[in-house]
Amino acid sequence: MLINRRKLLSLLSVFCLSLVLTISCSQSPQSFLESNNQNSPSGDAIVIGYSNWAGWWPWAIAEKEGMFAKNNVNVEMKWFDGYLESMQAFAAGQLDGNCQTLNDTISFATDSVNGQVAILVNDNSAGNDKIIVTEDINKIEDLRGKKVAVEEGVVDDFLLTLALESKGMKREDVEIIPLETGAAAAAFASGQADAVGAFPPFWLTALKREGSKELISSKEFPGAIPDLLVVSQKLIDEHPDKAQALVNTWFDVMDFMAQNPEKADEIMAERADVTVEELQLFKEGTKMFTIEDNLKAFSDGDNMKHMPFAAQKMSKFMLDVGFITEVPDLTKILDDRFVKAYAKAKK
Repeated sequence: MLINRRKLLSLLSVFCLSLVLTISCSQSPQSFLESNNQNSPSGDAIVIGYSNWAGWWPWAIAEKEGMFAKNNVNVEMKWFDGYLESMQAFAAGQLDGNCQTLNDTISFATDSVNGQVAILVNDNSAGNDKIIVTEDINKIEDLRGKKVAVEEGVVDDFLLTLALESKGMKREDVEIIPLETGAAAAAFASGQADAVGAFPPFWLTALKREGSKELISSKEFPGAIPDLLVVSQKLIDEHPDKAQALVNTWFDVMDFMAQNPEKADEIMAERADVTVEELQLFKEGTKMFTIEDNLKAFSDGDNMKHMPFAAQKMSKFMLDVGFITEVPDLTKILDDRFVKAYAKAKK
């Protein structure tokens, strides 16, 4: 990699703060589910970070509608304008949990002071991450030798790699222009690159270039970009009931969205600072996960729809490009006990 990770993160922090990104055992889980009939929060508030991604906006509904209290847990949802800032705060122990992707959880796991454990899949990117290209590029093979602007080591670099591999190509077959995603989209729009990997709202910038078009998106690679609720190992060890309550609350939110779509959209649009009409555009590329989807995602398998498999593939990718220097213990970053307990209780 051209810059080491700590230097990259430092540079990105400065960029993110200036840009304001608009775009994640004292009681068993089952015993908590069985006794979860109290209506008042107990204990100090736990703090969960979230940022501007369509799959995480629903947490605003939980706050607005008092759903955490209904699940007997006191939660402060802390909004971050910059996604990177939220990950740094979580890794430093300033949060009890954060909304982030699987690859970023792997990236930060080793340096996290309280450990990082994914306990819930909020959604999968299902088209919201895109490779945008010039009008003369019509298939993945046409990328050979072309300049591709992408933020190295993160989700759309991984998407690019998967796309190339699907046609027997390697990342080395293209010329990588390493830029933060917003800068990458701007570089493409101004003619400095032949292609760009971007997530919303930055692919809207890229598509402003005359003749530009979508070549491929995360829709073609189900499971490649899972967006998660990740909590500290400390929270799980000391308050598994609170971790369970977070999972329970999420599915209450999903029920609310299904039963009150207009009100849900209004709350999410306000949180995202977009119009209700704009909200629909970003929702289209986001597959919200049911409890059944969660159970499958946490299970073992031989493709990207299964997170244990996906984590191994992502780790190899990040190691190969130099984004991480060692692979964390992947068995410690996924914990399915809470979604399993929820599914059992629902039956």
